[in-house]
Formats: sequence, structure tokens, C-alpha cells
Amino acid sequence: MDMIADLLARYRKEYDFYDQAARLVAQTLEGSLQAAGIRSIVTSRAKTVGRLEAKVRQRATTKNYASVEDIYSDIVDLAGARVALYFPAERAQVDSMIKSLFLLVEPPKEFPTGSAPTYSKRFSGYWATHYRVQLRETSLSDAQKRYIEARVEIQVASVLMHAWAEVEHDLVYKPLQGQLSDDEYAILDELNGLVMTGEIALERLQKAGEARVAAGGRPFSNHYDLAAHLLSAAGPILKGPAADTALGRVDLLFDLLKRLGLATPDLLRPYVITLHGDTERRPFAEQIIDQLLAQDETRYKVYEEVRASRPAPGDYGPNLRETMGPDLHEAMGFFLAQWISFERAMREKVSRRFGEGLSATVPMFRVLDASGILDKETRREVELIRRIRNNVVHGVEIPDATALREAGERLQAITERLSQQE
Repeated sequence: MDMIADLLARYRKEYDFYDQAARLVAQTLEGSLQAAGIRSIVTSRAKTVGRLEAKVRQRATTKNYASVEDIYSDIVDLAGARVALYFPAERAQVDSMIKSLFLLVEPPKEFPTGSAPTYSKRFSGYWATHYRVQLRETSLSDAQKRYIEARVEIQVASVLMHAWAEVEHDLVYKPLQGQLSDDEYAILDELNGLVMTGEIALERLQKAGEARVAAGGRPFSNHYDLAAHLLSAAGPILKGPAADTALGRVDLLFDLLKRLGLATPDLLRPYVITLHGDTERRPFAEQIIDQLLAQDETRYKVYEEVRASRPAPGDYGPNLRETMGPDLHEAMGFFLAQWISFERAMREKVSRRFGEGLSATVPMFRVLDASGILDKETRREVELIRRIRNNVVHGVEIPDATALREAGERLQAITERLSQQE
């Protein structure tokens, strides 16, 4: 049995491993893309045995393979995921997202590469970015840890470019009916030009959609519209391309705005103008959600219901709280009640100091920093407690019951102390 036959025999046994690794990458990407309001089609696959054999035998004519391991190291796309974007301009956002979600095995590969084309072309060919990644251990359950070592190739391009590339790849690089004629090559080149024209049309379509959404009292039809509006309206706050963390869970924000009757550009504007650009710490969606919750404590329950309807991978979710046990559930209730009381007391104190003209949409902590109501030590303690609150409210993680009670008691003492001050 030759080396390639050994490789294929081993790969047949490992096919399910690569297929599942590709699925995990695609699922992680799809959930994040959807939550961030990026329209796309995400697919995954493990390379078929037939395609692997054809590729290896072709490469073996120029490669000096010494072992099966050499072949495995050379073939980098045994597991693959594909992101087909509706709007090509969102490639920069997806780039940031991939770099934060996965471990890059090597720098991304940009196409076109600048190398000589395989046939005479007028147009530049394939426009895309390829990433070779591994899953992060923190994103996997114990049962999934075996997939950490798998290398997965992610291809990101527009839906039109992916379709053209698939046709060209099968006809030019893997011809099943012989070498193409000059006329066939010219037609492929012509199709490439049409695809590039189509990408320009998609970019214009995206801008036209943003203009439509921004029109006054017209409601957002879905969270994709909301995401496009946020990137357009809050774009000047950002420096450079928007990362995936810039928007956050836009799907949750859209549901909350809809429940509160605020899902229009005009009604959202007062919250957008107060956003800050430190989106690595606080994404836009969370900043706006926090403003909405601070305005009316009854909205906490509404937001809880919204989160229950849209759980994300890794999100503990309100439904899971029912299985946490009464001790932790009671501690969370106590902590959030103290936080709501603290927010109410601070709003009243700030309003008395600055007058009724103070907008309710101005983030409370931004005002507190300028007002000097809290001394430095108390301000620092409240900031630590606020991080616990953010973790609980936005589903990052849940502290244990003891930590929650202690934080709630410290917050209760701060609120009582401040209420006694003139």
C-alpha cells in the first residue's frame, strides 16, 4: 500500500472528526454574525475522500512527501467553513470577529494574491480572505475539547464571488471534461466582471438600505436594519473598522426596543448620541440597553424575558436560572434589587443637583464622574460592583451566591449612606 493509500485509509477513519470541527466553527460564526446583524450564509464541510485523493496526487508531482504526516501538514483545508456575505463591505467586521473568536494558525491570506493568473484575464479574479484557525478552549465543552487541535479553513467572500469561484475552480483547476477552450476562458473572465459589478451593486444596495432605515419615524423591520443604522449613526465614534464587539447583541436590543415601543431611528437617537467608543469594554447594544434599564426599573423584567427568547451559545440564560437552585436564585434577586435601588437613588440625587433639565438618557456614571457625588473610594467600589451587575444582566457569567449577597450588602450600605447625606 503506497503512502497516499495510507493517508486515505487514515482519513476515512478521521472524516467525522474534521466534519464536526468544521461544524463547530460554522456554528460559532453563524451565531455571532446573526447576533451582530451581519447578513450571511454560513456553511461547513470536511473534504471528501475523492477530492482529497485528487488534490494529493496532483500536489505529489511537485511536493517531496516523506510521510503521511507531511501530507497532513501540507493539506490545510481538510475541515472548512464558508461565510458568504450579502454585503462585501462587511468583510472588515467579519475579519475582527474571526480574530476574536478563534486562534489564528497563520496570518490571513488575501485574494487576489498578485501572482500570475492561470489564464489570460481582464478582471482581477477571486476576491476573498482565507483564515486558518483553531477553536479556543474556552469556547468548548469538556466533550468538545478533542477538537482543539483541528485546523479549520474559513473562507470569507460575497455570495456572488463564492458562486463564481466554485464554477471556476471546478472547470479550470479540476476539469472533468478536458482542457477548456479560449472561448470558455473568456466567458469565465466575463462572468468575473459581472460578479465584480454585482458586488458594487450590493454595496449600493446596502447604502440605500441604510438611508431607508434612517428615514425618520420608520420602524426598524428587524435587527439587521438596526445594526446597519447603528454602524451608520455611531460610525464617527469608532476609530477604524468596527469589530464584532462594537455592536454586541443587536438582536436583544432590537427585541427590547420593540417591546418598549422605541424601535425607530428618531426614538433611538437620544441614546445613540451618548454612546462612547470604548466598545471593547461596552458594546453599543449593551450601552443602550443599560440606559433603557436605568430609566425604568420595570424594564429589567422585560429584558429578562427578551433574553429568555434569544439564548446565545455560552449564555446561561434566564431559563437556566430555574435549575440553579433557590439559594443562587434568591441571591441574584437580592443583588439586582439593591442595584435598582442604588440606580434610583443616584438618579434622584443627580437630578436634584443638576435640575430637571438633565436628560434621562445621559449615562448615570458619566454624570457621577463629573458631579463628584461619590468619593474616590466609593466610586471605585461601585465600579467593581457594576462589573458584577453587567455579568449578571448581560449573561457573561454568574458569581456564586455568597459573592452576590456580599456585593448586594455593600451596595445597600452605600445607598443608605448616601440617602442620609444632604
